[in-house]
Formats: sequence, C-alpha cells, structure tokens
Amino acid sequence: MILNAFRGFCMALADSVPGVSGGTIAFLMGFYDLFIESLNDLMGKDSEKRKKAFFFIIKLGIGWVIGMGLAVSVLASVFESGIYRVSSLFMGFIILAIPVMIYEERESLKGKYINIIWAVIGIALVVGIAMLGTSGETDVSHMTVGLAGYTFLAGMCAISAMVLPGISGSTILLTFGLYVPVITAVKDVLHFKLSALPLCIALGLGILVGVFVTLRLIKKALESFRSQTIYCVIGMMIGSLYAIVKGPTTLKEPKPAMTFSTFSVVFFIIGAAIVFGMQAAKMFFEKKAANKS
Repeated sequence: MILNAFRGFCMALADSVPGVSGGTIAFLMGFYDLFIESLNDLMGKDSEKRKKAFFFIIKLGIGWVIGMGLAVSVLASVFESGIYRVSSLFMGFIILAIPVMIYEERESLKGKYINIIWAVIGIALVVGIAMLGTSGETDVSHMTVGLAGYTFLAGMCAISAMVLPGISGSTILLTFGLYVPVITAVKDVLHFKLSALPLCIALGLGILVGVFVTLRLIKKALESFRSQTIYCVIGMMIGSLYAIVKGPTTLKEPKPAMTFSTFSVVFFIIGAAIVFGMQAAKMFFEKKAANKS
C-alpha cells in the first residue's frame, strides 16, 4: 500500500509540471508494464484481473491525488516566477532519464538500429506540437461550447502523453495554453470555488475518453512493436527538451525562451540527482527481492 501510494505520489509530481510524464516515473521505478496492464485489465472481461487491477490503481491513485493536491496548492502561484528553475530541473531529469531508459531497454534496442527512424519521428512530433503551441494562456473566464470542446481535446491529448514515458501531459497543456488555467481551476475547486468546475469537467471528460481510446493502442504497441515504440519514446523525450526551453513563451505574461543566462545549473543537477536516486533505489529493492527469493 505504502509503496504503491509513493509511486502514485511521484507520478503526480511529474505530471503536474511540464517536462516529464508520470509514465517516465513509472518506467524509471520499474512498474510501467504493470501500470499499463492494470489500466487495460480494468476495462477487460476477466473479473479476477479486473479486481486485482482495481486495487492496484486505487493504491496508486491515493498517492497520485495527494501528490497532485500538494502540487497544485503551490504551483499556480510559484510557476511563473520560478519557470526557469523548474525548467532547468526537468531538463536535468530528462537528460539523465534518457540513458537510463536506453540501459533498461537494451534488449529491445540492441541490433535494431534501423528503428532509430522512430526516434526521429518522436522528436519531430514533440517539436512540431511545441512550435504550434499558442502564445500566452487561453482565456477561460467565460466557458463556451467551443472552449469546452478545445479543453476536451486538450484533455485527450494530455492523458495520452501522461501514459507514455515521454513528453508530459503538462507540456501538452502548455502547448494548448491551458496549463496555468487548469492548475488554477483545480486549485479553486479544491477550495470549493465552483466557478472553475465546468473547465475541470470538460478536461476530465477528455481524459476519460483519451484513456479508452489510446490505452489499448499503447499496450499493443509495447507488446508487438516494443523496439519501435521505445525508440519513438526516446525521441519524444529528446524533443521535449525543446518544449521545455520554449515553455516560458506560453505563459499568461510571456517570457523569453530559456537561454544559457537563465538556465540554472543547480536545479539541473538536482533533477539529474533525483533520477539517479530513483534508479539506485530501484536496483536496491530489486536486489533485496532477489536475495529473498
């Protein structure tokens, strides 16, 4: 219970900030395949598998809700002022996570270098999305049918990104100009300010539909085309570095894209150290489990 709640907590912290997806955290902590399988089993016909998956997701979800609640309580007010430090931290996270992913998936990548083309596709996909991003935030002060549909689409795209161990759903929301409005809306709802509820409902419906539409495709891709999928994910992670650099330009009051002068070496090192610590913890628990067996 504690382990799975902690896993969900870490996923929520990643999902709440543009740069790294919760899927990346699941991959680095060694439970990504179990996570995807459990989400699929929830929609399956096998009652035993569905029951087991339900309790796993509930445990994970408890930690996720706690982590997201803590994150949105502070992110809405500090995100804009600390954008360059946050961006530097997640650049460190991603740059160290890439070799970790290559090491963990060495069997599916080795000797299949022709699939590098999928990494190029992944880079192009993320960079293209970032380049098409809106400048500044989307005005959500007056909910209309068009805005609801736009938010619904953003939710579908964001959850698809969150499930993949590559670009984060928060980066997608940044691209749609909805990151700060969504963070603020969730914070307002948590404080019982129900004027923000329509935005949250539109986003939530998009997330639910996105899960049903994309989850089986992701599972099938990992089972039948794992090498191509992992190469594509690695490309998406590389491409997300561009999205992070451009992130400040999408704020309510746009700031210049991150440069060497605004880059924080300290926060970059912290981000890299987090990945290193997670990988060390994973290896420790795997070794401990192997010794017990």
